[in-house]
Amino acid sequence: MSYVDGCVLAVPTANREAFKQHAQVAAKVFKEFGALSVVDCWGDDVPEGKLTSFPMAVKLKADETVVFSWIIWPSREIRDAGMQRAMEDPRLKPDVCPMPFDGQRMIYGGFTMLLNA
Repeated sequence: MSYVDGCVLAVPTANREAFKQHAQVAAKVFKEFGALSVVDCWGDDVPEGKLTSFPMAVKLKADETVVFSWIIWPSREIRDAGMQRAMEDPRLKPDVCPMPFDGQRMIYGGFTMLLNA
């Protein structure tokens, strides 16, 4: 059964191109290690909520944009092995491919796919 890693993060709006370049490098690495697809979406219509919302969840600042991303893997086992290899890959090390956002405010998790219609 397919497995999905998802995340929501706040990226400084001025870092859009740097984020895109970072995402392209990461996507290549994840796909080399088994990912079926990698999707990164730049927030365009992401309202502030009263009780909960994406902006509230990532403590969005005025000069930032919400990014919603996911990786689809063939299975949890392939994801576990692929993610470990990706995190050890020198192309994703912070000195080579620095994250153009505050990773401490990133929300992420792994999910078993329930429906893909």
